[in-house]
Amino acid sequence: MANERQQRAARAEQMRKEREKADRKQRNLISLAIVAVVIALIAVGGYAVKSANDKNKAETEVIVPNGATKDNGFIFDAAAAGGTAGTNPVKVVLTEDFQCPACLSFEQQSGAFLTDLVKKGEITIEYRPVSFLDKSSGNEYSSRALNAALCVLDKGGIEKYKTMHDLLYANQPQEGTNGPEDSALIDTAKNAGVTGIDSCINSKRFGPWIEKAYDKLLDEGFKGTPWVRIGGKDIESPTPAALQQAIDAAKKA
Repeated sequence: MANERQQRAARAEQMRKEREKADRKQRNLISLAIVAVVIALIAVGGYAVKSANDKNKAETEVIVPNGATKDNGFIFDAAAAGGTAGTNPVKVVLTEDFQCPACLSFEQQSGAFLTDLVKKGEITIEYRPVSFLDKSSGNEYSSRALNAALCVLDKGGIEKYKTMHDLLYANQPQEGTNGPEDSALIDTAKNAGVTGIDSCINSKRFGPWIEKAYDKLLDEGFKGTPWVRIGGKDIESPTPAALQQAIDAAKKA
């Protein structure tokens, strides 16, 4: 009897040791699993941060926006304006800076007039936007606004660019003050009907292209904005009357 009790006690002790061993093994496996999960989460978090930083990193490559002409312009024609195409429309070349107060005055005075002529098929507008007024803003609004407009153009086409163009002028900051930050420009792009371009705006994707386009304009004799050319001739005082006169002359040439 005593021998049986000893055997049972020995078996119980053996089972206890095996259970403790199994428990330790399970705890070790759980610990290893937790460590693996933590490492994975750290890796994913680090990748997410890196990806976000990469997306917002300033662009250094010259990337040409969709639809750009060889002269770094963008054609706004009757089809884009929802009008009727004409025969041999006169090309109006317009160079402007979204930070330029004189460009805003020109837009208020002649913008609707020119858009109406585009819809009628009498003219096309080749927008050749420029940025040279960053020093007139505390946060480089000139180049950031243009980049945002190009991001809209690149994804949404010339129709959306025209909408963004009009919205930027409607909300132009006073010269010498800070313009809207990138988050506000993203909201403006949404109001223009284009989304999913946050990284394009935040990274200033078209910054190098903007600089290259400006250098080309300087080679062409650029002196300031707004710069309006019709039939190859500069229009010194681009009022609606002067613009119509130049358009009529270009049709006869």
